[in-house]
Amino acid sequence: MTHTQRRGRVARASLAAVAATAALGASALLAPGASAATHSAGAGKGHAATQKALDANVALGVPGVVAQARDARGTWNGTSGVGNLKTKKPRGADDRFRIGSISKTFVATVVLQLEADGKLDIDDKVDKWLPGVVRGNGHDGRRITIRQLLNHSSGIYNYTEDAGFGRKILSKNFLKHRYDTFTPRQLVKTAMGHRPYFKPGADWHYSNTNYILAGMIIEKATGHPYGTEVERRVLKPLKLRSTSLPGTKARVPGPHSRGYSTLFDTSPKAKVHDVTEMNPSWGHSAGEMISTTSDLNRFYQSLLGGRLLPAKQLKEMKTTIPMSKEAPNARYGLGLAKIKLPCSTTVWGHDGGIHGSASLGLTTGDGRHTLAANLNGDWAGDFGSVMTAEFCGKGAPAAAGGWSTPSLTGGE
Repeated sequence: MTHTQRRGRVARASLAAVAATAALGASALLAPGASAATHSAGAGKGHAATQKALDANVALGVPGVVAQARDARGTWNGTSGVGNLKTKKPRGADDRFRIGSISKTFVATVVLQLEADGKLDIDDKVDKWLPGVVRGNGHDGRRITIRQLLNHSSGIYNYTEDAGFGRKILSKNFLKHRYDTFTPRQLVKTAMGHRPYFKPGADWHYSNTNYILAGMIIEKATGHPYGTEVERRVLKPLKLRSTSLPGTKARVPGPHSRGYSTLFDTSPKAKVHDVTEMNPSWGHSAGEMISTTSDLNRFYQSLLGGRLLPAKQLKEMKTTIPMSKEAPNARYGLGLAKIKLPCSTTVWGHDGGIHGSASLGLTTGDGRHTLAANLNGDWAGDFGSVMTAEFCGKGAPAAAGGWSTPSLTGGE
């Protein structure tokens, strides 16, 4: 395994059992904070196991965690740990946070809406919309479809796995480059400097480059920045007022906790850095967005409930292919993962990791039971135990296993 491969695996940063191993190095630096659960009236019963799982994440070394679940009984909010290591202020139920790769579900939704409007076809070749952009070292946009971008079967190299990019963004050098601006063309050019992973459609490999290209196609098809279309087609209709696309803005707007990172240092004495502020243009349409647990639950509830896409496009989104061998119980559709939990319950959604933040958004197939959660540290944590507790009604030991897609900061 090369140094880049090792960094990519560590940089998955948060989700399911793999992240618990990274927790051991830094957990001694962070004493678990006081836990607190807040409940909407009449909706608190039935989530004790979920709260226990949140507390267990803090015990692993995560500074703090916030979660919200919605089901037939109402809305439940739970928190544990702290949102600020200096002041010890607890995490807030209305915290805004960076959602990383959960942004991909929003982008895929807009692409499918454009198909429903007759503006494009997801089986169009990428080169039709972006002539000559995907070209070089074996990449050929004339052979890759939009569908293959959205389900990560394109074979296109993931720019976040590039060694030069990693030295700037996925290391301690991030502190020197946290305010740098990257353009989509620059990110794609970085990917084109490498060979593709495989021929289009031959396999599955998570690549953030796929969604940078999807954002570029949205702009080409509409004449507007992809963020404008996400706002117009998703955020405003659903009144997701706490969700935003920051572009090059470094600050998190509104109420929020601090975000902390060890900057991929897995040594026992790894220093914890406050990385709340950053220019997220390096993530662009692959993972720049900011949201809340409430907005994420409303989004996934509406999406799977059929409010955002016609039946044909929702069916396409839910048409899945196998993911990696490391995740035998998970399959990937178009910006949407399908996960079979230990109790045989099936949920749909996505996770996301970015410096100082790990997030999760899930719902049952009918949109009637949702869960969203966020950790404000990127070196520890286990969402597998949280989702099992919420959807299976019983607790699972932290780090006992679960599901994860690679984060914005890591490769497959």
